[in-house]
Amino acid sequence: MSLGSEPDPLLDERAAALAQIEALTREFEGVVAASRASNADDEHDPEGATIAFERQQLVALLEQARRRLADVEAALARRVAGGYGMCETCGRPIAPERLAARPAARTCVDCAR
Repeated sequence: MSLGSEPDPLLDERAAALAQIEALTREFEGVVAASRASNADDEHDPEGATIAFERQQLVALLEQARRRLADVEAALARRVAGGYGMCETCGRPIAPERLAARPAARTCVDCAR
């Protein structure tokens, strides 16, 4: 195994968030294009509510994925600054198990409660 080839949970999380954003964006664009191509009236067509619901659901998922990416970017910045792995609330170290499960965690388990 060569140096630098160990997995980096933060970079893996960042790549996963970017991939999710890309996939959701493509899906959203597809829904928008399909709704433009159809003559469904969301307001008066019973099936139109489904299109509007799907669009709003994708918007919510995109916002969640963007927040996830922002959290990872903030964790990467903390790592560069030397504060990664320390609870932002109490200043104690965050348990390695928590960081393994949530690499971008800002708080320890006790403070997260």
